[in-house]
Amino acid sequence: MHWCKNCLNTSTRPRVTFDSKGICNACQWSKEKKKINWLKRQKILKKIFKEKNSSYDCIVPVSGGKDGSYVAYTLKNKFKINPLCVTVRPPLETSLGQQNLKSFINSGFDHIHVTPNHRAMKELDKYGFKYKGIPYYGWLIAVHVAVLNVAVSLGINLIFYAEDGEVEYGGSDATKNKPFYDTKYQKNIYLEGGYENIIKKIKLSNSEKFFFTFPKDDKLKKIKLTHWSYFENWDPYRNYLYAKKYCGLKEQEETNFSTFTNFAQNDQILYTLHTYLMYLKFGFGRATQDAGIEIRRGAMTRSQAINLVKLYDNNYPKDFIPFYLKYYQISEREFNKILDKWANKKLFKKIDGVWQPKFLVK
Repeated sequence: MHWCKNCLNTSTRPRVTFDSKGICNACQWSKEKKKINWLKRQKILKKIFKEKNSSYDCIVPVSGGKDGSYVAYTLKNKFKINPLCVTVRPPLETSLGQQNLKSFINSGFDHIHVTPNHRAMKELDKYGFKYKGIPYYGWLIAVHVAVLNVAVSLGINLIFYAEDGEVEYGGSDATKNKPFYDTKYQKNIYLEGGYENIIKKIKLSNSEKFFFTFPKDDKLKKIKLTHWSYFENWDPYRNYLYAKKYCGLKEQEETNFSTFTNFAQNDQILYTLHTYLMYLKFGFGRATQDAGIEIRRGAMTRSQAINLVKLYDNNYPKDFIPFYLKYYQISEREFNKILDKWANKKLFKKIDGVWQPKFLVK
């Protein structure tokens, strides 16, 4: 296990790569994109906006958080584009998340709120937790699939997701210089493979699985999937400032669990379990991710990041456990057995019932 010489991306991160100097591809990209002709990339937008077949120019998936809010605001106010914003309701949503979404809608956007079948969502989330180590797998599916179903139903042929996380934070470079991607990429990368087998295994009716089932290929031919980060230099902190000023975004009063920031991923409490499992599987958690963003934008030194990661990454989400047990309808013993299954034994050892790292971040 080794760490990026610039940020703290680890060699255990899926699909990350390093150059001969030990610099991860996220840090390489942060320098490379400063030289990109973004105006040239944005000319592509003018062409695709002419292909509009609906009352809306595009769909922007939003949660009420900083990134989707920024994308929707920028499209509407800078590019004079008419977006339809779509939210897939998360499980175990927070009151702050609900408040932020309401504020975003009230700032002047047309919006559809999709609430997939609760039983289906819970079954898929539980299956993902047990067999993929992804505690909100059902919601993750719906974030992609439900949005596609809305697009097909309304004849909207362009979907703008926020950033390409693989390119921005260290992962696959396949889409770095490609404006569009397809559902095959969604299934292999964002849903981490095996989607078809899982959707077949879950015993649900077709109607219950509607918002989790991809539209047929012939209905997807005209739809273009893209990320706004392809067309503009991506800056999460700038997004936060815009969303706060123009869309009514509010942050937590205190820092979020297991990190030093308070303004991102505030819409659901399953995200905390997701990042804890990420830590157990790969040895990096939410603080490492946030620190990498701060280092790459020049707001934090690597030594400062190391101190914060040591302080925050290894936090067992004790206060949230009762919510998780009730949602998954399992005992605490079964819950901990699932955590044990996903803990990387090469990186962690169990002490007094809690997994502790064998490694020292450096």
